[in-house]
Amino acid sequence: MRTCTEVVSAEGDGHLERLTLRDNASGETETVDTQWLFIFIGAAPRTGWLDGVLTRDERGFVLAGPDLVVDGRRPPGWSLGLDPYHLETSVPGVFVAGDARAESVKRVASAVGEGAMAIALVHRYLEKR
Repeated sequence: MRTCTEVVSAEGDGHLERLTLRDNASGETETVDTQWLFIFIGAAPRTGWLDGVLTRDERGFVLAGPDLVVDGRRPPGWSLGLDPYHLETSVPGVFVAGDARAESVKRVASAVGEGAMAIALVHRYLEKR
């Protein structure tokens, strides 16, 4: 893993074989042999616009489901007689999926799966309300 590093170019014949990287602190470039490249764009949640609306952790990620129940107590203002569903936020009927959710694994496949799961939970929520 390299921080403060920019991918300048990618090369290969039918698949990734090499990357040219630039160290943003020194400006030096280096070409490395590789077959993989992972880009982490969900590390900063960008959820400031939810201040005062949804419960978030100290880093700004949205808390959901079991993470909202502390010492057996539901979140403040929780009006329902049952605990929040797995992806349900501190506002009943509002769900979160993907990188903005606290404790998510920050991978595209997981975010897609959570999105599909959220839809099923929305249906369940609407059936019981």
